[in-house]
Amino acid sequence: MADPMRIRAQLQGDKATVRVLMAHEMETGQRRDSAGKVIPAWFIQEVTATLNGRPVLNAQWGPAVAKNPFLQFNVRGAKAGDKVVVSWKDNKGDTRTDEATVA
Repeated sequence: MADPMRIRAQLQGDKATVRVLMAHEMETGQRRDSAGKVIPAWFIQEVTATLNGRPVLNAQWGPAVAKNPFLQFNVRGAKAGDKVVVSWKDNKGDTRTDEATVA
């Protein structure tokens, strides 16, 4: 299983700014190792986020996203103490889910 995501959700007026740092190698499938063999593609395909169980983000990613991707988005109507849950799934079927509280 992958390392935990670092999630911060900060309230700014009537919206929360959510920042997520994901630990993932994100291989494109186009590089070669020292022996000349192609390194297989391994990347996050789907990212979802919810605020108190209500979906607020659904993103489809491909192999062009950088290693250890950073994602930032705003959520309107958030309040201090609300729970933000972020999940991802990669092309090998691995998943990761982490949560943070809006501060």
